Amino acid sequence: MSRALFRNVFADTFWLIRRNAAAELTSDVRRLQSRPYIRSNQLLVRAKETGISPSLGFCSSSSPSSSFASVGFVGWYLGMVKSRPVFTKSVTCSLIYIAADLSSQTISKSSSESYDLVRTARMAGYGLLILGPTLHYWFNFMSRLFPKQDLITTFKKMAMGQTIYGPTMTVIFFSLNASLQGESGSEILARLKRDVIPAMFNGVMYWPLCDFITFRFFPVHLQPLVSNSFSYVWTIYMTYMANRKKPDAISS
Repeated sequence: MSRALFRNVFADTFWLIRRNAAAELTSDVRRLQSRPYIRSNQLLVRAKETGISPSLGFCSSSSPSSSFASVGFVGWYLGMVKSRPVFTKSVTCSLIYIAADLSSQTISKSSSESYDLVRTARMAGYGLLILGPTLHYWFNFMSRLFPKQDLITTFKKMAMGQTIYGPTMTVIFFSLNASLQGESGSEILARLKRDVIPAMFNGVMYWPLCDFITFRFFPVHLQPLVSNSFSYVWTIYMTYMANRKKPDAISS
């Protein structure tokens, strides 16, 4: 259900982007109607840039009600991203962490076991208070540091994420989750020694392609949403790793 929701959100987002491009093209057509000597050339250039057929500029809306229904949620969400970016991205991240943790528990638990809602609350709090806000500021920082979206710049952003942001957040995630479970400093250190390296190795296998798509094809205000959507599968793995038995319990 969660994966279907994310697919629908992405589809609606792409549709909205193309719809906005068509609206801009329509505005250009009206503006250029009084300038026939340059209308054709500029219209063709604009159409090539947006990927929209020029004929769309002369078409009336076929179904206003269906358009509102298909972009209602996405339009509202994008408006919230612009008006209250940190809050919106944090809540989104928290909801994804809730869904991922419940999925992780569903996979690992037996049918007779109940869900650990305290564990789910820890994951939700981490997404809401830590990961969501830091993703917002990290992507904005990357956008200011490397404003372009060309191939070389995209690889630079990916490298920064894999060497700085990813390892830092992995350590914070494991440490905070263990601390909230009442583990001591030595137990947290033992957990980090056992779990961080495998998690980082698997992260290198999973995240580069996700980061490439995020940095290369999406504007900065949507990048946390895209990254969070990719993180659904990753978080299933991370919540499983973070809630394994303590190392001393395994060795005893």
